[in-house]
Amino acid sequence: MPDLFAVIADGTRRDLLKVLLDAHVSADSSTGDVSVGEMVTTLGISQPTVSKHLRVLRDAGLVHVREDGQHRYYGIDTAPLEAIEDWLIPFLGADVDIEVGAGGAFAAWAGASMPAPIRRAAENIPDPGDVGSSLGRAVADAQHRASSALHDATSALDERVIEPVRKRLGRGV
Repeated sequence: MPDLFAVIADGTRRDLLKVLLDAHVSADSSTGDVSVGEMVTTLGISQPTVSKHLRVLRDAGLVHVREDGQHRYYGIDTAPLEAIEDWLIPFLGADVDIEVGAGGAFAAWAGASMPAPIRRAAENIPDPGDVGSSLGRAVADAQHRASSALHDATSALDERVIEPVRKRLGRGV
């Protein structure tokens, strides 16, 4: 697997990830997937350049592709970015004294009954006003993982069950 820091170091790839993230969180998008053509139009760069960078992102596990005829639709996969987030969190919270003030009270309130990603987010909030934003991000990430798992399960069901049955029925079984 490629070094994620090297993959996201490229500005064009970060721009592509931003377009995909915007589509993922958009209420207007049912799947969160974006066509290559839409990315070309949005970013104003050539199709070969977009495709080259999408391949790097796909190889790094940061995006998934859905084929529909001759069209390719890409969506963001945030799970690999969690490793970077986990690495960054201690640096981002280095100036925060969690034991003092509202940050410590919130961390104590969060306790062991909270899921680990939400607890980590709560423990590293420098400003209590950021609680909603941080929790919203954790919830959106959990929703994305659940949606991706459902998509993968549906694809596997189609591939392993539905398609073989269709083929057998097509042969007059």
